[in-house]
Amino acid sequence: MSDSEEKYQQRMAKKKALVDERIAQAQEERGIVILLKGNGKGKSSSALGTMARSLGYGKKCAVIQFIKGRNETGEQKFFKDHPLVDWHVMGHGFTWETQDKSQDIAAAQKAWALAEKLLQDDRYDFLLFDEMSYMFKYEYLEVEPVVQALKSRPKMQNVMITGRTMAIPLQEVADTISTVQDDKHAFRQGVKAQEGIEF
Repeated sequence: MSDSEEKYQQRMAKKKALVDERIAQAQEERGIVILLKGNGKGKSSSALGTMARSLGYGKKCAVIQFIKGRNETGEQKFFKDHPLVDWHVMGHGFTWETQDKSQDIAAAQKAWALAEKLLQDDRYDFLLFDEMSYMFKYEYLEVEPVVQALKSRPKMQNVMITGRTMAIPLQEVADTISTVQDDKHAFRQGVKAQEGIEF
């Protein structure tokens, strides 16, 4: 064995020992709250990928879309008839399209009423509240009741919330926060949004 191969094996052995130690220390079993934020593309897609992973293990899931609503998306077409997925489109489209604040507030409150019920239902293993974060940014919903519902949900229930910005109280109660960064986007180069990529 060469010196470089031996050094490589030593580095990997040290790394494995560190990883094994962290795995051994992580003994708590409970559901977690995951926030996907940032200006980049792919937050909802990532959350739906996590839901697909849960479905692979036979987990019961639900999706509430707080904004999307005018047109059916590819992911809705794919998941809506799945026996383990309850799919709820609660919004009326983007706020700049509806231009009706009272309608948007009413839709947000209706969506939250459903979300609150799901957060009390231990039959659901995975909940996705897609684009919920905008409800706090635009002051359509108060964040504190959401935080309290997240804290008191069933022990093994996992929740993902997506949106560009996240209210600080949500970040404080979250277990995992990932930021999707926007380095470049085809739309700014004049490329039209297309089926299967943007919707």
